[in-house]
Amino acid sequence: MRTRSAILAALVAGGVALTPATVLAAPTPTPSPGSTTLTKAGTSFLSATPVAAGQPVRVGASTGEYLYWSFTAGAGEIHEINATVSLAEDRRGSSTWAVEVFDGLRRRQACTAGAQTPTADASVSTVAIGCTLRRVRPWAEPWSVDPLPGTYYVRLTVVDVPERDLGLPIDVDLLISASGDAGSAPEDGRLEAPLVPPANAGKLLEAVPTAPTQDEESDGWNLDLTGWLPEAGSRWIWTTAGGVLAAVAGVVGFALTRRPATR
Repeated sequence: MRTRSAILAALVAGGVALTPATVLAAPTPTPSPGSTTLTKAGTSFLSATPVAAGQPVRVGASTGEYLYWSFTAGAGEIHEINATVSLAEDRRGSSTWAVEVFDGLRRRQACTAGAQTPTADASVSTVAIGCTLRRVRPWAEPWSVDPLPGTYYVRLTVVDVPERDLGLPIDVDLLISASGDAGSAPEDGRLEAPLVPPANAGKLLEAVPTAPTQDEESDGWNLDLTGWLPEAGSRWIWTTAGGVLAAVAGVVGFALTRRPATR
């Protein structure tokens, strides 16, 4: 396989002039033979357009729209998503595009490879977006976010664009490819060290402590009220004293202001 430097040297030797707008596209998966091109895209999770692995997608949209597709993933498969967005010629600024993948519970899945959020300058006409998902697991713990068999959703949109470029027409070419099968390669690799180190063993007690016994002379009716009494200076003492003083002040005030009874 020829490297990028070798390709550039061959182009220069052949008299091909390389400009800043020249883009060397990476090889992308080819569509499945006999598959029909899909020309639709949804605008939400509920209206996502189903697409099969290897089926090419080509739709026209506007800058700023959210495009949704859905596909079915089986255990042991690794899915690769490649998209190419053809931008409008009369753009005035750079734009950043993003492809996101969600599982059936709307949890975002991580990409292990690919340009997930590339930025297109005003001088380029296309931008390539890619995402390679993790291998789908046959089972996982309930608390994990590992990919499981089921329906997945792909969302493509622009995340940073000048406001004056919103609404410009774009063309999107999308292809979802699946590779691998169950048991073709170890899923989690080999564990080199324990995930949790062993805990240090405790000390062995020579004698078992005994609980304190109740005084045999006590008949069970002796109550210890020391634990029930409030501490000196606590808010209960101040509240009680304040209540008593308020009651005394009320009685004295009533006696002073009461009119003498007349006969």
